[in-house]
Amino acid sequence: MANTRTGKRVAPRKQTTPIHVSSLTSLDDFTKIARQADVVEASSSGLLLHVTREALIPSALRKNLTLDCLLGDRVFMRLEDMNLEISGIVARTQLMGKAGFLIAIDYSEDAPEYWRECLTELLPKPGEID
Repeated sequence: MANTRTGKRVAPRKQTTPIHVSSLTSLDDFTKIARQADVVEASSSGLLLHVTREALIPSALRKNLTLDCLLGDRVFMRLEDMNLEISGIVARTQLMGKAGFLIAIDYSEDAPEYWRECLTELLPKPGEID
């Protein structure tokens, strides 16, 4: 994730084998945003999720070319394979054309730095899991 004052990256990113997220839910109103997503990059300050348009639940999001309305929202996600629940704030979104969207989640406020660094190390790199 980027430091908003200097534009510099806070923590180096690690590309991961896609880790399945079983749901992405708003903590503000408990609305389910997406029925599934994949973690594709991780750092000790955040996770980058890939979400297909079909996985988006609110029709207003599916029909839109931007997910900027989610910026700053507190969200909750469940990584089923790791039996892990993570909350954070939507830091940025990006349209990836027909492939869907990228959603960057900053989870640095809700988890200790040591735990976040351990999680980043534990997530598998591409090719580590067959």
